Amino acid sequence: MTEFSLEILAIEKTVYKGTCSSLVIPATDGQYGILPHHQNTIMAIVPGILRFTVNGGEEFVFVVSTGLVKIENNDVLVLVETAERPEDIDALRAERAAEEAKEEIILKRSVQERRSAELKLARALTRMRAKENINNT
Repeated sequence: MTEFSLEILAIEKTVYKGTCSSLVIPATDGQYGILPHHQNTIMAIVPGILRFTVNGGEEFVFVVSTGLVKIENNDVLVLVETAERPEDIDALRAERAAEEAKEEIILKRSVQERRSAELKLARALTRMRAKENINNT
């Protein structure tokens, strides 16, 4: 079998449910690739670009926020707060969010508040890069 079952869920919607031949997720130590019959595991997802390819060769790209991926018996479940296609991103809104997050980082005093602002900044910057990349292709 050259495919595995993939389900991508965001808080507000089911992003994808079907089979695919490869998946790349943004992980804490870089991009992490998943192929059929991958070892069972659970890992964190960080804000970044998620890509997967269906067996026909078509590639899908999403900008995702924090979450988890669970791989078990050739079934992959991706749970993220948000997932957007790059072409659906409002570039101006992403830029405003990045500026707000930078201000929050400067103003926040607790470790938790700072970490929250850093995650917001990472998500905004990822959205801006993804939108820029889609516009340049």
